Amino acid sequence: MAQKPSIPKGTRDFSPIEVSKRNYIVDTIKSKFQNFGFQPIETPSFENSATLMGKYGDEGDRLIFKILNSGDFLKKVDDTTYAEKDSLVMTPKISEKALRYDLTVPFARYVVQHQNEIDFPFKRYQIQPVWRADRPQKGRFREFYQCDADVVGSKSLFQEVDFIQLYDSVFTALNLDGTTIKMNNRKVLSGFAEVIGASDKLIDFTVALDKLDKIGEENVKEEMLTKGISEEAISKIQPIFNVSGSFSDKIETVKSILESSEIGMEGIKELEFIQEAISQLPLQTATLDLDITLARGLNYYTGAIFEVSAPEGVSMGSIGGGGRYDDLTGIFGLKDMSGVGISFGLDRIYLVLEELNKFPDTVSENTKVLFVNFGETEALYAMQAIKKLRANGVSAELYPDKKKMGKQFDYANKRNIPFVVVAGETEIANDLLALKSMKTGEQEDVSLQTLITKMS
Repeated sequence: MAQKPSIPKGTRDFSPIEVSKRNYIVDTIKSKFQNFGFQPIETPSFENSATLMGKYGDEGDRLIFKILNSGDFLKKVDDTTYAEKDSLVMTPKISEKALRYDLTVPFARYVVQHQNEIDFPFKRYQIQPVWRADRPQKGRFREFYQCDADVVGSKSLFQEVDFIQLYDSVFTALNLDGTTIKMNNRKVLSGFAEVIGASDKLIDFTVALDKLDKIGEENVKEEMLTKGISEEAISKIQPIFNVSGSFSDKIETVKSILESSEIGMEGIKELEFIQEAISQLPLQTATLDLDITLARGLNYYTGAIFEVSAPEGVSMGSIGGGGRYDDLTGIFGLKDMSGVGISFGLDRIYLVLEELNKFPDTVSENTKVLFVNFGETEALYAMQAIKKLRANGVSAELYPDKKKMGKQFDYANKRNIPFVVVAGETEIANDLLALKSMKTGEQEDVSLQTLITKMS
């Protein structure tokens, strides 16, 4: 007996209804990307290994799927290397390509490679799958889609303002009220480290601070102490552990701590500019909040940092994030190309919409009317009507085989097809169609033109 087929761990099959719901989210995001002036690009699913390796740190490098060279790939491996069985040494000799880990590094490569063809500032969006050799768990997959938008070639803070509005516009269109767009600034975090005399421990400091809402104040302080940050230093920033109030209230608290830090105050000014602009361009359903513990991608971002949380009451991590980076393309030799970008978490947004029952009923609609099949003569009569319905934008189909009518009606019910048309000898003789509503059970004889009108 043949073994039952399976798929690799961390990957998924999607049913028709799941694909329809995912397409609803993607189409909504895509329409807003275009509405905000972003242009689509696509990059290959795999890149040269040299493009990806070394860009994500040691942990990221380990999670990159490598592709074996075609042909007899072991021929290039000498006996000594083979005998050592050291995968880190052997991999570059047998694999020169890898599946992309994210869309950001390929985008940086794209900008550098096509810089003479691009009009800057360049606004791009990209919706494609990425792959990570991660340990599969709930909400974490080895293959998943990223929905990114970036602007490169501009240092204007109006780009950050625009991205906040873009987030708000997308989640409003998805009927996802109550999202919170949390914002911070890398310069503010650098300012904290400078004030306490721990600039050399910036990463350790912010990694611990980022855990405040998860492990609490005392545990954060304990972690900082273990990283060599003194109690005296920690006491200098005590107010940040209990900061509360409005965006403006929090700004004032942070100001009092950072007044001696030039870089910290620069970050404050940027936050104030963005907040003031948003106050004059009110958001529709989202809320903008200052989260001074937010430190996503610290080595990567250089200015504003964003993270979007789901509506209150939904147990879910961030459903979007991004920020400002001043030298993304520098990894490929193109210096001083500032940019800012955001991403939407497709899978998490799906789960949130599902939990809140926010998907419109129309998302699951496919075929609107099914024609019953009584045989060749009746089927041909039905196909003529179907052709005209389709020409008028109505999705219609013929049950492909001559089966018992009950079986064909069951099929319509299982497919959630709302209407069924019966066209037998009597209907053909009178040039009519018997239209039945699967919801109410009501049936009426109609002409083809009346059917088109009703279904359109």
